[in-house]
Amino acid sequence: MTNDYSKTTHSIRVTVRPFFLEDQSRPEENQYVWAYQVKIENLGRDTVQLLRRTWHITDANGRTLHVHGAGVVGEQPVLEPGESFEYTSGTPLETPSGFMTGLYHMVVVASGEAFDVAIPTFSLDSPYQGGRVH
Repeated sequence: MTNDYSKTTHSIRVTVRPFFLEDQSRPEENQYVWAYQVKIENLGRDTVQLLRRTWHITDANGRTLHVHGAGVVGEQPVLEPGESFEYTSGTPLETPSGFMTGLYHMVVVASGEAFDVAIPTFSLDSPYQGGRVH
């Protein structure tokens, strides 16, 4: 079952749909891989640009990896009112479950005003959590 996670901050709605990648995962080697689809929608009246991202990726043992970088998937999309941008990315973990959360660091194009948009916390679940699969 796949869940969508959605959150709106400063008139920007971020919706995330994670899914487990069985074919890229190696449970016997403690390697579990997920992809996640993200949709960023500008519900406001200003044209905005996504400049940077910050992710916090936490595994089932409580270890958190902090990832900072420019844009998303090599782009720094500009969103006019009513526009959206979608991309797919992924992450590996050494445990069969975890979660991710973060921020998109954006600016209003006309004024240069900086603001952060919350990425909803979403769960990374696999069929291997909670014990061995025989």
